[in-house]
Amino acid sequence: MRFTVTVLLALAPLAALAQTVPAPVPASEVFTREEIGHALAAPTPQAGRTMPSAANAPEDDGQWTMPSKNYASTRFSALTELTPRTVKGLQPLFSFSLGVNKGQEAAPIVADNTMFIVTAYPNYVYALDLTRPGAPLKWKFAPKPLPASQGVACCDVVNRGGSVSNGKYIFNTLDGQTIALDVRTGKPVWRTQLGNINTGESITMAPLVAQGRVYVGNSGGELGVRGWIAALEESSGKLLWKAYNTGPDKEVLIGPAFKPAYATDRGTDLGVKSWPPQAWKIGGGNVWGWITYDAELDAIYHGTGNPGPWNAEQRPGDNKWTAGIFARDPASGAARWYYQFSPHDEHDYDGINEQILLDMPFAGTMHKVLIHFDRNGYIYIIERGTGKVLSADPFGPVNSSKGVDIATGELIRNPAKQTRLGQVVSDICPTASGSKDWNPSSFSPQTGLVYIPHENICMDWMNMQVNYIAGTPYVGANVHMKPGPGGHRGELTAWDPVRRGPVWVDKENFPIWSGTVVTAGDLVFYGTMDGWFKAVNARTGELLWKAKVDSGIVSQPISYRGPDGHQYIAVLSGVGGWSGAVVSGPVDPRDGSAALGMVNAMSDLPKYTTAGGTLYVFTLPH
Repeated sequence: MRFTVTVLLALAPLAALAQTVPAPVPASEVFTREEIGHALAAPTPQAGRTMPSAANAPEDDGQWTMPSKNYASTRFSALTELTPRTVKGLQPLFSFSLGVNKGQEAAPIVADNTMFIVTAYPNYVYALDLTRPGAPLKWKFAPKPLPASQGVACCDVVNRGGSVSNGKYIFNTLDGQTIALDVRTGKPVWRTQLGNINTGESITMAPLVAQGRVYVGNSGGELGVRGWIAALEESSGKLLWKAYNTGPDKEVLIGPAFKPAYATDRGTDLGVKSWPPQAWKIGGGNVWGWITYDAELDAIYHGTGNPGPWNAEQRPGDNKWTAGIFARDPASGAARWYYQFSPHDEHDYDGINEQILLDMPFAGTMHKVLIHFDRNGYIYIIERGTGKVLSADPFGPVNSSKGVDIATGELIRNPAKQTRLGQVVSDICPTASGSKDWNPSSFSPQTGLVYIPHENICMDWMNMQVNYIAGTPYVGANVHMKPGPGGHRGELTAWDPVRRGPVWVDKENFPIWSGTVVTAGDLVFYGTMDGWFKAVNARTGELLWKAKVDSGIVSQPISYRGPDGHQYIAVLSGVGGWSGAVVSGPVDPRDGSAALGMVNAMSDLPKYTTAGGTLYVFTLPH
């Protein structure tokens, strides 16, 4: 999973100096798509267009009121003023300093001609007036989270954004609060304390607001925090239900309605029985990524994080219900189905990445599916109603496993990459942060393609014995990361979910840690860790435009219609998070083991960018 600078510095002594980025993993060390059994097949007979439903992706009104754009999580903008022909004229309109030089991972939110931004700790919230030149500040809210929360936060003190709903801007704070502000005044409507920093809990995810409820999950898997998801009443902040992701069925909210697709997920109290005695109480499974509401099937879907500790030899068993995905009843939290991407996870492959909800043809028949891009290296297409896996294809270098058995749903492990106590296992692909981390993909109904921002990084891993002490690191691994095959560390992949393969791939020197947004003008926008904001052709991947900003980009760009009717693009700069810890630090760039080995792959980043925190808004000259 992800982890704090504070935690990282305590994990390992200064290792061999890492003055340069290590040599990449040879291509011969990873399985090809053919070897893994998922070669690109002939086009599937069309039974209809791949599209989100109108319920999950209503007609675009030009606003951007939630990080995912809509409940389908398409991150697609229907605006067309910017095209491959016109984008070369894109210019900065204004910028706004956030006053925080840490990893800025949030999406700006636009509603009723106001832009809302929440920063990394101390989680300032700004409201900017888009109707006036330069978008002056309407109000600022400082929630004043507990300073001690920085010490238990997961990999930099990041925040992934908020949402506007029914006159409220709703967001989370690092110290475990969910807060609703009046959008007109910035005054709190309610604030609810959910997390406890004394046990290592923090909250970095963006809440999901749907049907009068606010859904929130916790972080802290690297500190032995037990994962949960909670629902609050939107009008009052009152706790409606809370479901844990480890432990007995009654606490996981597993009951008669729970009907998983695979036999390995059926049984009583598997959240206890698949762990050593009492280990589930400190077993992780946090919900620090994306929660998705399905307005068509009235369900929520959420991934669960890695099991703790990283040393898998200390927790024999499948370690349910970690590193997987739940479907739950939105009103009660009752589990409907579950699927485990990585049973007995050995490589920190959290299941928390985004889900895109689509209706798409598969084997000649239309299916209601979710597409999930897992850290274990596979793109999963799953039936939303049942949890059945239709396909699972690698989208980057993979050798930690040999594929997915579609009949049983089981990940086929590679014994050669099994982690071991006191023994270095070399060249494991993908790395601990996965083929892709939390940073979200986008989908265009015009091209039928998904645009995936991801990594090309592998690792060496050695298990270490670790003891649990509340509120302190509980990891048990020494990791060193390195570039994957080819030496580049990032890729933007346009993926065809029907034909199950890439259409084009753009390579980047550094991992792509920003999200993507795709527009009806056939443009894909994304940012790089060395501070470039780019637009490429959605059909070909051709670079059409780029602009240099003050710091690397690890946030979520958006496209919106301004009060004047024109199209605008907004993004936050501010490098940080796990991948950017070597800049936002304090982390010694000479210590390859810092940031749990991420620095070994990123030690040259300080040569290309500096810490920052700025909003940039771009448009065409009017």
